[in-house]
Amino acid sequence: MGVKENCRNELRAAVRQLSDRCLYSASKWAAEQLVGIEQDPAKYTPSHTRFQRGSSSIRRRFRTATEAAFTSTPAAGVSHVATPTVPEDDNEAIDSDFYLLAKSYFDCREYRRATHVLRDQTGKKAVFLRCYALFLAGEKRKEEEMIELEGPLGKSDVVNHELVSIERELSALRKNGSIDSFGLYLYGLVLKQKGSDNLARTVLVESVNSYPWNWSAWSELQSLCTTAETLNSLNLNNHWMKDFFLANAYQELRMHSESLVKYENLQGTFSFSNYIQAQIAKAQYSLREFEQVEVIFEELLRNDPYRIEDMDMYSNVLYAKECFSALSYLAHRVFLTDKYRPESCCIIGNYYSLKGQHEKSVMYFRRALKLNKNYLSAWTLMGHEYVEMKNTPAAVDAYRRAVDINPCDYRAWYGLGQAYEMMGMPFYALHYFKKSVFLQPSDSRLWIAMAQCFETEQLHMLEEAIKCYRRAANCNDREAIALHQLAKLHAELGCSEEAAFYYKKDLEIMEAEEREGPNLVEALMFLARYYKAQKRFEDAEVYCTRLLDYSGPEKETAKSLLRGIRYEMDVEHLPP
Repeated sequence: MGVKENCRNELRAAVRQLSDRCLYSASKWAAEQLVGIEQDPAKYTPSHTRFQRGSSSIRRRFRTATEAAFTSTPAAGVSHVATPTVPEDDNEAIDSDFYLLAKSYFDCREYRRATHVLRDQTGKKAVFLRCYALFLAGEKRKEEEMIELEGPLGKSDVVNHELVSIERELSALRKNGSIDSFGLYLYGLVLKQKGSDNLARTVLVESVNSYPWNWSAWSELQSLCTTAETLNSLNLNNHWMKDFFLANAYQELRMHSESLVKYENLQGTFSFSNYIQAQIAKAQYSLREFEQVEVIFEELLRNDPYRIEDMDMYSNVLYAKECFSALSYLAHRVFLTDKYRPESCCIIGNYYSLKGQHEKSVMYFRRALKLNKNYLSAWTLMGHEYVEMKNTPAAVDAYRRAVDINPCDYRAWYGLGQAYEMMGMPFYALHYFKKSVFLQPSDSRLWIAMAQCFETEQLHMLEEAIKCYRRAANCNDREAIALHQLAKLHAELGCSEEAAFYYKKDLEIMEAEEREGPNLVEALMFLARYYKAQKRFEDAEVYCTRLLDYSGPEKETAKSLLRGIRYEMDVEHLPP
């Protein structure tokens, strides 16, 4: 049996088992990957194979040196060894009628009734559903207490009061070996909420090693791997689900090239997976390859017109490119599909922000947070809107909430730096800019922001600013700010040779991109004076002649310089 057929059979069984245990999110993920596996080619026309391996318009056109690290992945696309045996349901120890009743209560969100029905059942399946229902009942009550005490967006120290009893029971079951992989998943979830991260990682690794098809368990494990060292220390079995996990973990650890390699390998088997395409788009978004991202999302919407997952990222791309009509169309589409999804509210908030209606934009971001108060993008984007509205205290609060949720979110740290810079507090701003560049050292915008902070009147640390601009220039500075600032700062410090080097480099880029403006005039003027002072009169004359094409004081200055150059050239040619 081939790799694809093995994957297909395993995922079919996983969809049934996960759904039967009410792990609907994991079941949905498994079902999406099931249909993402390439089917019988005879049933598909070329139009259905847009995402197949080798598609030139979407797939990444380069390979990095990091591929060498993944040579264990075969050409077929996934690592595949003898997989764990799919566990049989333990029907001998359970009254199926009671289980069906409890599951019906669970599906109706009557969690405590479900728990009560299964109070005397001892089968692993029944124990898991009872503990899971109790856990969700505690979560439901926690949410109610938060709203009662602090409001939907307030900070609160409310906890799930059922965690202690669930932990005690599952710990005992684990010690005597009578817990299954689903019980281990729930135990890991409880330990994570209680802050026992090391034990939670150990338990979740046991869960995914014994039953690798539960994506929810992999997701919880990934959230506990905040460093590459932690990730590499995990003792995971070699299974194709591990490839999905590593690809996702690399993305969260900002190892975007490694993540792309993994996802592209997985495409060998899951050729039609919208999930993999969305993840590739996410990695390319982090690398600021907006053109590729836009192409992928357009195709995703054609294949899955009612998709809302990840579409908030697409709206960010459209916002950055100022595509009013496309963003308007996307906002209208998600509004009609499901307007009470956090992603939908975020997209509509971006639409109003692009229109300059910042109050309306904030209203929709707040609505997204009422639906999910841990929705990171909404906190960060709301902070941006408050900055636009000059409401810096509110912006600082929003950004701080974002970093509380995810301390690795460089955008929120960058936003805090901007907010404190607006308040005239450059030392605080510098602290937050340093945090942001530590997390995202390849983003030129962050280095430029930190350099500008060093340039402020209070700090005036020009040497440090130069170092930051150099880093920005080496990080693909698309706005072409760094080279010009490097030239200006070196000129200010009296380093004429270095200033001329950067002005010349900046001038070459402006000419290649056919850009005009004051920066071009400034570069020509400095180079004309520099070469005149160096007595390289022919070079100076070239730059002066170009300045004659401009009107204003630059033209008169150029004429004066030319007269001086010609006079000095004549003097040089006089006989001794």
